[in-house]
Amino acid sequence: MGIFDFLTGEFIDVIHWVDDTRDTMVWRFEREGHEIKYGAKLTVREGQAAVFVHEGQLADVFTPGLYMLETNNMPVLTTLNHWDHGFKSPFKSEIYFVNTTRFNNLKWGTKNPIMLRDPEFGPTRLRAFGTYTVRVSDPAKFLVEIVGTDGEFTMDEISFQIRNIIVQEFSRVIAASGIPVLDMAANTADLGKLLATAISGTIAEYGLSLPELYIENISLPPAVEAALDKRTSSGIAGDLGRFTEYSAAEAMTEAARNPNGGGMGAGLGMGMGMAMAQAGMNQGPWGNRPAAPPPPPVEHVWHIAEGGKTHGPYAKADLGRMVGEGTLTRDTLVWTAGQDGWERAEDVQELAQLFTVMPPPPPGA
Repeated sequence: MGIFDFLTGEFIDVIHWVDDTRDTMVWRFEREGHEIKYGAKLTVREGQAAVFVHEGQLADVFTPGLYMLETNNMPVLTTLNHWDHGFKSPFKSEIYFVNTTRFNNLKWGTKNPIMLRDPEFGPTRLRAFGTYTVRVSDPAKFLVEIVGTDGEFTMDEISFQIRNIIVQEFSRVIAASGIPVLDMAANTADLGKLLATAISGTIAEYGLSLPELYIENISLPPAVEAALDKRTSSGIAGDLGRFTEYSAAEAMTEAARNPNGGGMGAGLGMGMGMAMAQAGMNQGPWGNRPAAPPPPPVEHVWHIAEGGKTHGPYAKADLGRMVGEGTLTRDTLVWTAGQDGWERAEDVQELAQLFTVMPPPPPGA
């Protein structure tokens, strides 16, 4: 073997990339003078793609496999420039390795609360956070649109932009969904799918895809949550009286746990205890208070029609006296509020008994 053949063999490149950083998305193969030798071996592993840039132009994208960089298997090079068959190339070429695996457990969240109109609470604010997964789906577009000539591009350099896109679309999706705040926890999976679909079109222009997106939590402002907790406590305690007693008992328990509170805490506890004792004497045992009596029945008043004229109204007692006097008979037409029309007194159930009650015989009879 001649010296020229030996040197030519020594200068044939072996081009590959092994990544152990877990956050590198693009890495440029560094070669002195950016010169790639004729016949160089290019190894592209699973989860990678190699983008070949020749004299500033994107020439080709290599999927996983082993390649010999020659004109017979790279016809694009023939149209760009002729390969020098010596051991030194006269043109500049670069190879960018692109990581096409998923970048998992990336965080997103709302920096500021989102304003929306809730069907139950009215205008309110929401915060939300979760995780997402991103991967490079189009290495050539990603290199052109995002990376440029960066020799080592990491996930941190684009994660902030993706978070902004997620938050913007989340605000729009959550406002248009019409789902009440209290029902959102049961619909986070569906909301996550809607959000991922809304985002996919935007990030596809960067050569990226979003395989997964999760909404881990949707929360209300602290003041609204505190009011909601009180509302829940009131529902558990029952009516207002029970809730008052429950709150007083909680205050007494808290005062007992704070022996350093002084006379004020003790006096407060004693006052609440006396008030609860008085309430117990007035209302009976807690939980067994007698029910309030029902309201008295509404007494009807009646109108009488005789000879084409009406007169009244009369109470039932007045009608009873008229029956005894003989001025009100079974065939007399009567009417009261709520009755469809005039009816015979005997046909009205409430008045029929007036004609069946006979007085007892007089004494000495």
